[in-house]
Amino acid sequence: MVKIRVRVFHFTSHVLRFTFPTHNFHNRFYYILFVLIFNVRKIRFEDQDIQINKVKIVGDQIAQKFNDRAVFKGVSFEVESGSSLVLAGSNGSGKTTLIRIICRLIRPSRGSVKYFGGDTEISHDSLYPVIGLVGPYLQLYNNLTALENYTFFAKIRGLPVDIPYLKNLMEKLGLQGRELDELRTYSSGMLQRVKYVMALVHQPHVLILDEPTSNLDEKGAEIVYKIMESQKKDKILIVATNDPGEFRFGDEQIRLNS
Repeated sequence: MVKIRVRVFHFTSHVLRFTFPTHNFHNRFYYILFVLIFNVRKIRFEDQDIQINKVKIVGDQIAQKFNDRAVFKGVSFEVESGSSLVLAGSNGSGKTTLIRIICRLIRPSRGSVKYFGGDTEISHDSLYPVIGLVGPYLQLYNNLTALENYTFFAKIRGLPVDIPYLKNLMEKLGLQGRELDELRTYSSGMLQRVKYVMALVHQPHVLILDEPTSNLDEKGAEIVYKIMESQKKDKILIVATNDPGEFRFGDEQIRLNS
């Protein structure tokens, strides 16, 4: 059994819990039920005026420790629209932990990460439409098709299901014609590519990539590099990597030591 938690915002915040069995028939049944519910009850994020064409992220003296072991400390940075940041370091240096803190998935032991749209701080509840995340630990629903996964994530974000846009993304990632295939038929490299499709569903202003070319061949890596170059032109790109060839994508670099 795979459990997911979905935060839905109406006039007050509450949590809906869905359980997706691994059996294919039931999996698709619960998927259809989920989509029907979200067609009736639209997601509405907290209303907030955000100058989305100019975003800034400020990290201030971030530190993290688990039990008594310090992972890193004193990490500060500032990155804004039209710039990029690379988090470099060896395995175990805390890159993924820092990515999760930047995404507000976990809290730091000390310090803070704040997002600003223009001069307005973006609240926690309004942050998720701004961010797109790709990482090796993120899982999609392998018993659903790419289209069904896309529909699922679009509904979570309160977006219309735009089939032409999906086809455009699939083609951009070299997956054209595979929209109706279940993800369990995809190779590991194709699954990495389709993660980018889902991360770009809402055209995020902030794209955060943890080991961006994991499981990708040379052709797949080139596709991802083009996405990264495009993102950093007028939006924000944050990349965690231990590949020296990818350091070039950062206007600024933070090196974490294990």
